[in-house]
Amino acid sequence: MGQPIDGKIFLNTEMVARRTDRLAHPSKVKTYHIQAAVLRTGSPLKIESLELEGPRDDEILVRIVASGICHTDIGFVDEWDGTANPVVLGHEGAGVVEQIGQHVKGVKRGDHVVLSYQSCGHCRECRRGHPTDCENFWEANFGFHRLDGSNALHRSGVRGHFFGQSSFATHTLATERNIVKVPKALPLELLAPLGCGLQTGAGTVINSLKVRKGKGIAIFGTGAVGLAAVMAARVVGADPIIGVDVKPMRLRLAMELGATHIIDNRRHDIASHITRITGSGVDYVLDTTGDQEIYEIAVRTLNSKGIVALLAGNEGADSLPEGRKAISVIQGDAVPQRFIPKLIRLYQTGRFPFDLLVKFYDLKEINKAMADSKKGDTIKPVLRIGSVSN
Repeated sequence: MGQPIDGKIFLNTEMVARRTDRLAHPSKVKTYHIQAAVLRTGSPLKIESLELEGPRDDEILVRIVASGICHTDIGFVDEWDGTANPVVLGHEGAGVVEQIGQHVKGVKRGDHVVLSYQSCGHCRECRRGHPTDCENFWEANFGFHRLDGSNALHRSGVRGHFFGQSSFATHTLATERNIVKVPKALPLELLAPLGCGLQTGAGTVINSLKVRKGKGIAIFGTGAVGLAAVMAARVVGADPIIGVDVKPMRLRLAMELGATHIIDNRRHDIASHITRITGSGVDYVLDTTGDQEIYEIAVRTLNSKGIVALLAGNEGADSLPEGRKAISVIQGDAVPQRFIPKLIRLYQTGRFPFDLLVKFYDLKEINKAMADSKKGDTIKPVLRIGSVSN
């Protein structure tokens, strides 16, 4: 997902947050000294010492062991204009529960958890079990504050709560809405990227498109999200599974992970090549690129009544000729507490080998990790931030 907030909206939420912060009672709130990668104007991310408020009654303090880096994080760094306070990014955290608020029932101190996107839990869609359609989704995930406008990092003049977590830090706050308990036998540093990118790619195939066995799918862009989709397409028995990219390394990995065909679109016309492979077209397209030209090609490759899923901000059109459809997907329409354990089970049986995508970096290497991801040298960078034991 790209950055959904323009300057005006961001400034409005900033005003709400400042107003609420003034009503807080600092002397009554326990604080923690943490380290975090902070985004400021005109500089790369820098590791700084910050003060984090302890958890409220409905919150969970998590000691972060690792955090994946997603292109949404990179997009914020590239586009940040500094009109508001500095922020802490990160939304693919994994760690150990350190403390829970008195209303928290689902986890306890010492549990291993993966963090995902935030939702309010109160609106109609949340109550219906569709948190990706939460009426407060954008504010809860991109507002850089709690939904009441407060900010647990306000003492340091920095904003947090990105996706309800801000996991580029040694510690963070989450809620039961965006936390998933995971088996202690599996390494947290490996599980971290399940919270967003891999969930989005796999969920789009399984939940949003509901790809059926024997149906053809083309996946435009075989980065982390696209390769998760390739693996999920193999799980559901799609055929053919066509990976499209400009990076030979990614295309080779797509074949290893389940693609039946690959297209290097620097060398081949995508639409005609798909026609040669299928004899007609595909039933589903997943576009991770957000490129308008690629979107138009995707539409041309669809069979009648085919569906193209858009993941990178290009909304396309609601209806297309001959019954074709374009849908915009958020987080693969996944409920994290159900879908992430499903992906873990698939990994344990060898059917979702996402470990092949991951390269690890120390937190202090965060800027290099982002640069490597942008160049395409690393598919899924994961930051090692802490250890499982204190």
